[in-house]
Amino acid sequence: MGIVVMNPGPQTLVEDLGRPGYAALGLSPSGALDRQALLLANALLGNPADAAGLEVLLGGLRLRFVTASTVAVTGAEGLVKLNGSEMPLNQAVRIAPGTVLEFGAPLFGVRYYLAVLGGIDAPRLLGSRSSDVLSGEGPAPLRAGDSLAVGRTGNDASSLNSVPDRAGGAVPPVRRAPDPGQAIVARVHRGPRVDWFDDESWLRLVTQHWTLSPESNRIGARLLGRPLLRIRGEELPSEGMALGALQVPPSGLPTVFLADHPVTGGYPVIAVVRRGDLDLLAQARPGQTIKFLG
Repeated sequence: MGIVVMNPGPQTLVEDLGRPGYAALGLSPSGALDRQALLLANALLGNPADAAGLEVLLGGLRLRFVTASTVAVTGAEGLVKLNGSEMPLNQAVRIAPGTVLEFGAPLFGVRYYLAVLGGIDAPRLLGSRSSDVLSGEGPAPLRAGDSLAVGRTGNDASSLNSVPDRAGGAVPPVRRAPDPGQAIVARVHRGPRVDWFDDESWLRLVTQHWTLSPESNRIGARLLGRPLLRIRGEELPSEGMALGALQVPPSGLPTVFLADHPVTGGYPVIAVVRRGDLDLLAQARPGQTIKFLG
């Protein structure tokens, strides 16, 4: 076991790129909420794109590395320490045996991503090592005292002697975590049930500034603002729900379905958020302003 969990923080999960395609079995796609951040972390280390890492919500995670490794931290921005000294973000860093890695509260964004050379070696479910908080499937949230194994590449002594040289590789660009004092802009397409709402509701959706509710999580981003009004009163039979679906319950306050969303729902979907912009919502803080473009 290469890593020991000293403190898991509020929520730390093992995540990779998820398990899409299993809605018929009742499983959401799951996976890293901020996919671009995990892809960057793995690329910095030369890991496969689908290698599992850790998604760290709001910091607080403290790890001790039993064996040497190389790591990268991306996503949220805050103070991350190696044995009490500040660690640079968005680059590969060599870790000596016995090193303690500690995550402070983020100043920008809410979710850090930690990749380890070779990836986190957790059991696979339908090809993925991702935790799914809705179904409870996949690896359980980390707890104090847990031990984490690292993939074979991470245990290859020759690969631990130097920081990987990614100068010639295809590394995604670093995207700054959103400033909590500024609005997050997310693009939307009209959804399959937009005809259940009047034109004023669509205009309200794309012109007003929404606020992220504290009740948001990996299942969905709940929004606060002026409610949207339905013009059809009949019940909608349950139907399949896509990632990014903007579902409107009777309250008129929409929810954007995120990685661990239910695979069916009975409320109309007025819009769908573009996949690339869901990464931005993954880093939104409660109370942060969200603006939709459609």
